[in-house]
Amino acid sequence: MFPALDNSAAFLETRDAMHAYARVLGDCLKARRGKRKHWWHASLRPSLNGLTTGVVRATTDFEIELDFRRASLHARASNDSGFDLALDGQAVSEITAAVSDFLLANSAGDAELSGTGNSPTAWPEFSHSHAESMGQVLRSVAAEMETFRAGIREETSPIQLWPHHFDLSMIWLPGEKIAGQDPNDEEYSDKQMNFGFAFGDDGIPEPYFYVTAYPTPDAMAAIRLPAGSEWRTDGFNGAVLTYRTLRDTSDASDYLQDFWSRLLTTGQPALHSTERADE
Repeated sequence: MFPALDNSAAFLETRDAMHAYARVLGDCLKARRGKRKHWWHASLRPSLNGLTTGVVRATTDFEIELDFRRASLHARASNDSGFDLALDGQAVSEITAAVSDFLLANSAGDAELSGTGNSPTAWPEFSHSHAESMGQVLRSVAAEMETFRAGIREETSPIQLWPHHFDLSMIWLPGEKIAGQDPNDEEYSDKQMNFGFAFGDDGIPEPYFYVTAYPTPDAMAAIRLPAGSEWRTDGFNGAVLTYRTLRDTSDASDYLQDFWSRLLTTGQPALHSTERADE
């Protein structure tokens, strides 16, 4: 259910390559979808084999999937055109070119993609087995998030992968605004809690789960967390559980659900009790 992830050079290069490829798809979505609150239009969605743009409306509708299980990129359009590109750590410029040509051929927008799309960097130690393991992790974490999300009555975001940071996330939104913030700017005015998973970054180099709240109630940092998890204040304020710790538990699913539930149970009344914008 939760396969092993190591810290080898092959894993890190595979992670960084898939991150860069995901960012190309994120750039594609930002340019071709109407804006939704909290930038939900620019995120990818979990699929059976990895990550997908979902169906994108254009002159010719299309979908692009980043397939972790087969280490490949699949593009399909409603006119039956498309391509399949094997991934082996090639430079992201090759991915950008393939996606741009596909979009242009299907009148789905111009061929320009921004971000890291023209980088010549390649990842020679890219590993198909590590890509497949990452896909299994994404699938398992997304399934756990669906289970957790089903018990929340208030609004929640889609379960989505943010291409920029390469983290899988689900946001709980209690529907209240923060006093003193522009209510039309949902990024800064919406109270929220974020339940996420990342494959590692500069702040925390190994794969980890995180929970943050905005604004952060004092009660959150004082909660008694499950053994092996901790409250972090370096870089961001939030609870952190390493993937390695989760795998060492006897029942990873129950442990993860308990980790999330404890924080949500504390965060719900704490965020509801903070000053409302209309008070």
